[in-house]
Amino acid sequence: MLSYKIKNALIVSSVLLLSHDICAQGSRLDTITQVGEIRIGTTGDFKPFSYWNPDSMAFEGMDIEAALLLGRALGVTVRFVPTTWSTLKEGILQDRYDLAMGGITRTLERLKAVGMTRPYFTVGKVPLIRKADRTRFQSLQDIDRPDVRIGVNPGGTNERFVRAHMEQAVIVVIEKNLDIPDRVSSGDVDVMFTDNVEAILAARKNPILHAMHPDEPYTRDDFGYMTLRDDQPLLNWLNLWVDQMERDGSFDRLRQKWTGQ
Repeated sequence: MLSYKIKNALIVSSVLLLSHDICAQGSRLDTITQVGEIRIGTTGDFKPFSYWNPDSMAFEGMDIEAALLLGRALGVTVRFVPTTWSTLKEGILQDRYDLAMGGITRTLERLKAVGMTRPYFTVGKVPLIRKADRTRFQSLQDIDRPDVRIGVNPGGTNERFVRAHMEQAVIVVIEKNLDIPDRVSSGDVDVMFTDNVEAILAARKNPILHAMHPDEPYTRDDFGYMTLRDDQPLLNWLNLWVDQMERDGSFDRLRQKWTGQ
């Protein structure tokens, strides 16, 4: 049998080798600072957090401005990479971008595959309906009927909420999230479930629409920024940056500018 001292030495050596391997792998944080650029994946279809403006041919929104502040804090330039809700995680895992930003809900399912920062914004799911239907729709039970059509964008938490809570209503998949409020307004679909902030802004813009009980959402969800799950140095940096943005009032100023809250 090996002596106690030899066993101890072997254990210590193994730990040191493992630590060396982990350090040798490095962090994406190091790569970002060395290259001088951070790639931000964003969908561009979720106002007021991320929106591709066809007039200016540029992204805009609360999280777009936050991304620029993040790049300044890192001392690097920011490059936005278009993505979709259904390929959001894959973009991180396949190294298409370093960070995903744009109103992304922290979920247990997502955290199995990727990492997410501490929350910076809290929302909840509510129905966006036509004002003319305020009497018709007053509860989930009123909406979950065979003659009701619900528009959903594939791959996000809005679709997951609808499929988890609706059993009888007809679910209509609409590829572009920004198209759904107009489809509700035109009567192509009757309801859109979305975060209360988006519902409120859509109703402000279009007098035909109505955000149903925005102060009493059916869920409570936190937004965070998405990156690699096991890159602890990068997650540590991002979480401290989120904390500092909260403490110095930067997030408050962005919320006020883009949501009026």
